[in-house]
Amino acid sequence: MTRLIIRRLGSAVLTIILASLLVFLAIQALPGDVAQQILGRGATQEAIDQMRSELGLDTPVAIRYIQWLFGAVQGDFGTSLVSGDPVGPTLLLHFRNTLLIAIPTVLISVTLSILLGVFAGLRRNKWQDNSISLLSLVAMSIPEFMMGALLVLAFAIGIPLFPAVVLDGPNATVAELLPSIWLPVIVLSLAMAAYVIRMTRTSTIDVMTSDFITTAQLKGLRESRVVLRHALPTALLPTLNVVAINIAWMLGGVVVVENIFNYPGMGNLMLEAVFNRDLPIIEAVAVVSASVYVACNLLADLTAMLLDPRQRLATGSSHKAKARAKAAGSQAAATGEGNQP
Repeated sequence: MTRLIIRRLGSAVLTIILASLLVFLAIQALPGDVAQQILGRGATQEAIDQMRSELGLDTPVAIRYIQWLFGAVQGDFGTSLVSGDPVGPTLLLHFRNTLLIAIPTVLISVTLSILLGVFAGLRRNKWQDNSISLLSLVAMSIPEFMMGALLVLAFAIGIPLFPAVVLDGPNATVAELLPSIWLPVIVLSLAMAAYVIRMTRTSTIDVMTSDFITTAQLKGLRESRVVLRHALPTALLPTLNVVAINIAWMLGGVVVVENIFNYPGMGNLMLEAVFNRDLPIIEAVAVVSASVYVACNLLADLTAMLLDPRQRLATGSSHKAKARAKAAGSQAAATGEGNQP
């Protein structure tokens, strides 16, 4: 178990470094000049060259990336090329705002979708199953921007319960942002729950037709005990990866949803940074998104090991088999050397 975690952490660090490198090179390949964009079209070449020197853009790309990487390891993501403010506090502020919509979304969507998915799987081909499957398919088919526009028309214009867009900036307090998070939460919950429901339903159907569930039912166990103690832990295993990917998708910044509601989260920050070619902010957002994605997948794998003893036994058995093979090879080599004249 410990070796597996260490190996996964090593691959996670490599993934984050590669993601930051690819984003860095992609931004460098974009047309245009940051210095000229800041100074405007009427700037002279001398002023542009001086601005490039002040921003450090006149140094080679490889040196700039290495300098940024060493600074990021120490927690320093540099300063914004546009505003001149440190990237760290700006990133932390927008990440907090994204958490305000991500946490309620996860709590609502995961809880309801697992319950509905298990219920649909237990009522296979009945009207309850057909209704839940149809609704989840409709939620999957509607794009987020369309769903957001419909919710704005219904609950911000038709019935003015929530604000249509966020008027406060990223420096707004949590209390000021709370009335504006619910429409984005509803959109993200519907989008996330649709996938989790279908995966949970399919997994529940597969588990309920397996041999160990049939054995538990033949023993006379109550249906609730069979579902909760035997079927549910196994049925959740495929669902964990879907949940992990959706959580990483949200925490990395949902660009479309945040842009619809003008919400000052990670996605909105990324859009502004790409438009302004603000490389330090783009790099910081990319690293945070990659880190969240890797952490969510690692947590899903560890949770799957806790729920499924077979994975722990398989991991332990593979290490024991390797150790036995290594010991047998060493013994055979020693025996062969001893038999030589």
